[in-house]
Amino acid sequence: MPATTPDQPQPGAPDTRETVRITVRDPMADRETVRLPRQRSGGKRGGKRRAPLVVAAAAATAWAAVVSYLPVAVVMGLAQFTEGTASIGGAARLGLAGWLLGHGVPLDTAAGTLGLAPLALAVLAAWRVARAGVHVTRAIGARHRGSPAQALAVAGTVGIGYGVLGAIAALILDGGGLSASPARAGFTFALFGALAALVGALRASGALRVVARRISPVLRDAIRTGVVAAVLVLAAGAGVAGLSVAFGGGSASDMIGAYRTGVAGQTGITLISIAYAPNAAAWAAAYLLGPGFAVGTDTAVRTTEVSVGALPAVPIFAGLPEGPIGGYGAALLAVPVVAGMVAGWLLTRRKLRADRPAQAARWSVVLGAAALAGPVAGLLLGAAAVISGGPLGDGRLAQIGPVAWHVAVVATLVVAVGTVVGAAATRIFAHP
Repeated sequence: MPATTPDQPQPGAPDTRETVRITVRDPMADRETVRLPRQRSGGKRGGKRRAPLVVAAAAATAWAAVVSYLPVAVVMGLAQFTEGTASIGGAARLGLAGWLLGHGVPLDTAAGTLGLAPLALAVLAAWRVARAGVHVTRAIGARHRGSPAQALAVAGTVGIGYGVLGAIAALILDGGGLSASPARAGFTFALFGALAALVGALRASGALRVVARRISPVLRDAIRTGVVAAVLVLAAGAGVAGLSVAFGGGSASDMIGAYRTGVAGQTGITLISIAYAPNAAAWAAAYLLGPGFAVGTDTAVRTTEVSVGALPAVPIFAGLPEGPIGGYGAALLAVPVVAGMVAGWLLTRRKLRADRPAQAARWSVVLGAAALAGPVAGLLLGAAAVISGGPLGDGRLAQIGPVAWHVAVVATLVVAVGTVVGAAATRIFAHP
């Protein structure tokens, strides 16, 4: 049987070759030479096959859930050594409870409602679901398409799948004095998954740039500056919370030692405390802004007042201040204003580096964006106050965390003043 070359059609197969005529000019004669066949490329977009949206979303969402769940199960397994009843089944079930709590789903326990979500776990889960949005966007061929509709479709599909997983997790958890509402879990997970996946899908598809171009330059600069200011305030809060816990390290060590457990149990308790570190950063930011936070009903932790009662033996509470701030410590109250000034300085410097600095750094543009950055930062810090608080059971510990609207109002005013001063000063001295 004669062999066929790769460019020759197989017997009985349709000829998909495309003939290209190549003309060669010879110095002695002007004649046409051979006809070269060229194989046509099959498939879509260079032969790459696109995955169906539902299939890609199901695979990426399930993987994101597994990756965010496994660390929780490991930590809860270590913490079980505190009670001396460690088991794989118990660790898996407690990990499921912690996984639900980390997404903001309250748990019904014998001591009451447990709704204080560990924000470190929430950040991990949000990152993994956002990556799922990126992977699904690539799988369906929507990368760099700049289509907001496709990004919304990806986010909605991932959100629905994530909501189903949350409801299933709540159904599995039910029993043994620990439960969660499947309907509440499904809705919370669906909203969480859709928002996180939307972030990834917008970036991967390039739709974020399309949406940003449709917003007025002043509002776009205000959003960016407000986000920067809010992040700086939260970073300052994280620094203050870390220093407070470090100064109270002896008390924290005594609390951990009081559990009388081995190294594994102490490691688990420490990791659980670290999972609540972002909560402490949000509380410390509220403390710096002025409204402060509560660690139980009828309690207050502010710069001017500290009134707390008996607290559970949790290492994160070892950093609480013992009394009102005074002396040089009052300088901490200027930190949010300084954060706003830094954000305003960055705003003006960015405008001065534009292609046309005289137009980009006009007073109306700079001051307008700086003033609107205050409400943006206020909304973000108010949202941080909402998600950082929650109950630790019924009774006195039913109220823990800042009052969101207090934080939002004060942050709006403080950041607006700081950004306007920083932007105006930079505009005067850098571009008179």
